[in-house]
Amino acid sequence: MTFGENLQFLRKRSSMTQEQLAEKMEVSRQSVSKWESNAAYPETEAILRLCGLFHCDMDTLLRGDVSRRFGEDAALWDKHMDGFAAAISAGVALVLLGVTVLLFIGEFLGREMAGGVAFFLFLIAAVTIFIVSGMSHDTFLRQHPGIGPCYTTEEMNRFERRFPALIAAPVALLLLGLTAMIPMDTYVPAHLARDQWEAVCGTVFLLCITISATALVWAGIQHSKYGFPEEKMTPAQRRVGRVWAVGMVAATALYVGLGYGLNLWKQAAPIVYTVAALLCVALTILVKKDDEP
Repeated sequence: MTFGENLQFLRKRSSMTQEQLAEKMEVSRQSVSKWESNAAYPETEAILRLCGLFHCDMDTLLRGDVSRRFGEDAALWDKHMDGFAAAISAGVALVLLGVTVLLFIGEFLGREMAGGVAFFLFLIAAVTIFIVSGMSHDTFLRQHPGIGPCYTTEEMNRFERRFPALIAAPVALLLLGLTAMIPMDTYVPAHLARDQWEAVCGTVFLLCITISATALVWAGIQHSKYGFPEEKMTPAQRRVGRVWAVGMVAATALYVGLGYGLNLWKQAAPIVYTVAALLCVALTILVKKDDEP
């Protein structure tokens, strides 16, 4: 395929008119028309901008077949990012499941040492997954320079319509778990001691946290898979993501410390995570001021 044919394919694949491409490139529509008909070639700077706009390397754009390359790249990128999302989400789930098992074994069964061992086994597995998946991701990007999101506008719009539900559902589950703690606190089964019932309540709440956090992490990586952070997120918004990630990790660490050290498994959960969420919201407001002109 010629440069013009490649450019036309990429433009149409992105559901973009010549006028829209010209506006993005800050040139006239006639210039884009000449590029696509091979009557003229853009300058090197413009070619680099086209490569960035369509996530394509220069060699393929100028002399290759982008239709074939995009088909191969799309399948490769999609498979890799799905695996990466699954691995990171599994790591997060293992950390939180370790906390859940620590609470249940230590408080409900009264075997604190066994609970601590189980927690560290879960933690070791999670750290291993984080290291292996992170290094594999870096290796993949290094071995496939120029590869990136290879989705049509229709595919991206379809995901973006689903994305609010992917975020809202885990948050709703977390709030539901917190709400369920209220009636559960007033009822203690006759065959269980108060401490055992509190351990059960805490375990249920931690399971809600585990499912919610895992789902949110998976949704966030899927969001990045489609290229939205690079194209739509500002630096301040990316910092917001880091604030929430660090905040939730710190809250979990504090909760484990209070539960394991002071036996406040049930009492600490609502307070720690509520305060952490409020602090994250406050920091989010401050960070977002960086976006203001």
